[in-house]
Amino acid sequence: MIGLREIRKKHNLNQQKVAMDLNISREALSYYENGKREPSLSLLVNMSDYFNVSINYLITGEEFKKK
Repeated sequence: MIGLREIRKKHNLNQQKVAMDLNISREALSYYENGKREPSLSLLVNMSDYFNVSINYLITGEEFKKK
């Protein structure tokens, strides 16, 4: 979840604010950012909508590229 921490910091948001907005614990968000846990598909969709980025960006830190 390379892009998750990156996009959160770009928006100048702390973990507590994002976690509250996504209705998850701050600890869970930290685990997702550090790769200790993987979010469910529905949570990935919610995160994608929240930050207005692709799921691919949240996972890899890069937008999807067509070949």
